[in-house]
Amino acid sequence: MNQNNNQAGGSLLSVRGLTKYFGTFAACDGIDLNIDNGEIHALLGENGAGKSTLVKMLFGVLEPSEGEILWEDKPQRIEAPAVARKIGIGMVFQHFSLFEALTVAENIALSLDPGISLAKIAEESRRLSVEYGLPLDPRAHVADLSVGERQRIEIVRALLQNPSLIILDEPTSVLTPQEADRLFETLAKLKAEGRSVLYISHRLEEVQRICDKATVLRHGKVTGDCNPRNETASSLARMMVGGEVSEITRPEAMKAGKVLLEAKGLNAPARTPFSTALKNIYLEVKAGEVLAIAGVAGNGQSELFDALSGEYPVDDNISIQIDGQPVGAKGINARRKLGAGFVPEERHGHAAVTGMTLSENLILARNQAESETFLAGGPLRVIRRAVARARTGEIAGFMDVRKSGENPAAGSLSGGNLQKFIVGRELDRKPKVIIVNQPTWGVDAGAAAHIRQSLVDLAKSGSAVLVISQDLDEIFEIATRIAVISEGRLSDSHPAETMTRERIGLLMGGIHGEDAGKDLESADAH
Repeated sequence: MNQNNNQAGGSLLSVRGLTKYFGTFAACDGIDLNIDNGEIHALLGENGAGKSTLVKMLFGVLEPSEGEILWEDKPQRIEAPAVARKIGIGMVFQHFSLFEALTVAENIALSLDPGISLAKIAEESRRLSVEYGLPLDPRAHVADLSVGERQRIEIVRALLQNPSLIILDEPTSVLTPQEADRLFETLAKLKAEGRSVLYISHRLEEVQRICDKATVLRHGKVTGDCNPRNETASSLARMMVGGEVSEITRPEAMKAGKVLLEAKGLNAPARTPFSTALKNIYLEVKAGEVLAIAGVAGNGQSELFDALSGEYPVDDNISIQIDGQPVGAKGINARRKLGAGFVPEERHGHAAVTGMTLSENLILARNQAESETFLAGGPLRVIRRAVARARTGEIAGFMDVRKSGENPAAGSLSGGNLQKFIVGRELDRKPKVIIVNQPTWGVDAGAAAHIRQSLVDLAKSGSAVLVISQDLDEIFEIATRIAVISEGRLSDSHPAETMTRERIGLLMGGIHGEDAGKDLESADAH
């Protein structure tokens, strides 16, 4: 990375009256913003507040309807991402822009000077990934990588472009605390060199820790500026949502309850050279409780979700049971018929078909028996679209899904609002069992609280809830019991009130069995 010669303190980027209309709807409405050289500037707001629209205009993905952008005090038209990169703006999107069939190095090469050899790109990528604690194999194919590893590609790719300003959209959402700490060291280094960072995050503690200034958006308008170090996480959340953020009321562990989800000696081979095999996993989730599974990205979380949901059935039918029925070798539809619901990690293309409407996505997620609600007629069945739209409206109302029309395409929603709809779509089925992978990834404080409370309320109603999450704050907020997955092995679960971050950290390191007990006692003693 070359040294940046910008003088710290002077204005690097300013926007004046920046506005973006979609039809008559103003996603951004007269926004003023100034970022100085050598400044880490937070951009805060709920999902749908206009943050993504704003940064897409700064990076040339969208063209402003009104207003102007100034780069080093000179008006600048940013017509495309290539223009943004040329003047010195790098961007790490929350949702990845990667080609799965290509390798890590090939994906990175697409945004760099075509004159640079692939071997050189691979060498520099490997060096940076090691230097900044974001390990990557440049030869690996993206299709075989976890979400956390894909995020690392985006960060390394942006750093390789030697930006004066780097825009980071939820950069730590799939990083471990250790990786996040290393990233913060990287940002401090960039700041010391006179570079600037526009930092979008819903993790308000991070904003307080690393950001010099914060601009808050609500409903497309700037509603405030502050020094986040002079605020609390609660006060920042209030600024974002315009009121108090409700606290989660966790369910108390039931003294007795029927086991509704069980895995007994679950094994599954690694499907690719880069995936993780599941090894002799035992777990049970009873009616009325929330079992949370913690772990570092890439340790088998996705594989466990795939096995439990039936997306990839296993050979041993009895190794997974739902409400006492063996389902290991059965698919998703059979498990849904037994009352199970599933929310996968990736919203776009996995949990929802982005080009289809919300009501169409609702119908797709129903099993054959449930879909009868939306069908009419005899031998030639007809979809009752009005019924599906009405149910979609009810779900959107219950989950406070903010959308631009009555029944828009799923891809038109902000990430948090789409996540609320997906969770609500499953809750609408009133499942006996629900399995959710990363329930609030990239979701703002208000939306996250709503999703978490909805899962807790489902458990209180007598359902079994299994949550796979990398967010320890979330886990401690909602779980009645906690287990940790490491290298495809699952630890014993422990009551949430007996667990600490230190205990979880040891389990993340792969300590199991008798050694776990000794080391956990040692951790507690310290």
